[in-house]
Amino acid sequence: MTPNFLSGLFLDVWSDLHQPAVFWQVATIACCLIAGWLLARLMRASFSSTQSETGIVHLGVASFSRVLTPLLILLLILIARPLLAHYQHINLLRLAIPLVAAFMLIRLSFYLLRRIFANRGMVSSGLIAFEKFIAIVIWLGFALYITGLWPDLVDGLASTIIPFGRYKVSLLTILQAIASVAVTLMFALWAGALLEQRLMRLDSVHSSLRVVMARMARALFVLIAVLLSLSLVGIDLTVLSVFGGALGVGLGLGLQRIVGSYVSGFVILLERSMAIGDMVTVDKYYGQVTRINTRYTILRGLDGIESVIPNELFVSGPVQNYSLTDRALRLATHVSISYDSNLEQVLPLLEAAAATVGRVSTTLPPSAQLVKFGADGLDLEIGFWIADPESGRANVVSNVNRAIWHALQSNNVKVPYNQREIRILNDGLVIKADGEVPPTGIEPSQPPISQEPRT
Repeated sequence: MTPNFLSGLFLDVWSDLHQPAVFWQVATIACCLIAGWLLARLMRASFSSTQSETGIVHLGVASFSRVLTPLLILLLILIARPLLAHYQHINLLRLAIPLVAAFMLIRLSFYLLRRIFANRGMVSSGLIAFEKFIAIVIWLGFALYITGLWPDLVDGLASTIIPFGRYKVSLLTILQAIASVAVTLMFALWAGALLEQRLMRLDSVHSSLRVVMARMARALFVLIAVLLSLSLVGIDLTVLSVFGGALGVGLGLGLQRIVGSYVSGFVILLERSMAIGDMVTVDKYYGQVTRINTRYTILRGLDGIESVIPNELFVSGPVQNYSLTDRALRLATHVSISYDSNLEQVLPLLEAAAATVGRVSTTLPPSAQLVKFGADGLDLEIGFWIADPESGRANVVSNVNRAIWHALQSNNVKVPYNQREIRILNDGLVIKADGEVPPTGIEPSQPPISQEPRT
């Protein structure tokens, strides 16, 4: 067991507190705190002005400000430590460095997690719990370092050997591998998120191609991070061949549909048959494409319900895309008018009424046509075009119907009611709908059955 570092440090700090020269250590720490805060503030203002003037997208400096302040303070203390060591003791600075470093690591971890898993501003309870766990682990490591127990803990983990078949790996190597993979993976996902954010701002590139590039770049970053972290720890990468064989067997046995959905996602994005914002119908689902992932696509219906559709369904089945090459969509409504109406005057009247609705296109004007001669009147169809199918069809059809109804009422055009005549035939007895029995000269073959009350 090594000597207690905390007690020795506290004795040194206590002895320095009784010396007048301790004022310089306190003043140095205070100056580093103030200078670090001011430099972080100036850097945030500089990046904000650069973005507003030149349109350059900064890499999350606004949200990185919580990490930037303790980082600059730590750098300033590290610079001031050797300079002040030439003149006096620096025990307060020795205590401040690991404290600020732990605080900076916690802020950095929170920043990376929020940028990766809460990029849209939604922070889940699981993410908050994981952040608390990381903070506890970092403060625990800081306490072990301050108390001098860290070397003993490292030696104990290194002496604990765990056999893996023919291989023997120490517990320290396993923990280092896990920590290395976690850290490099976080930075890889963070870089992928930044690259995706940058690619989505390129209006000159098709949206599907941007999504493909972002997904492939993120997968490449993750692969490089895992391989690099395992190599840094010293784990032989040939051990992964066993895992690759097991993964291949799993894909062949039960993961065909999942892999098919992933492949279908890249096919959809590469062939550009569907893009974010398109209105599509697949199977029994209709809605706007809000997200295209590598395994599934999210359709948001006009009622607000979001449907998660596997990408395999878009490749193996027919898909109706209302805005693939042209966003214009034709809709139609029907109305009947009486036979005594002037058809040549009613048709232009209906076209003008439909054109008064705001969403109806004026480039492609509405058209009214005589569909057929119905049983109750003339059946007409009023067709019109809209340029925003993502806003819904039911509301614009309703507005057109209301405009047509007001136009018909204002011009005294009659809309006929359905007329039906019901006849009940019973061996020559004809009863009309009004209940009268016409004289036919034929008596009914059987008298009506009379019902008497039972006693």
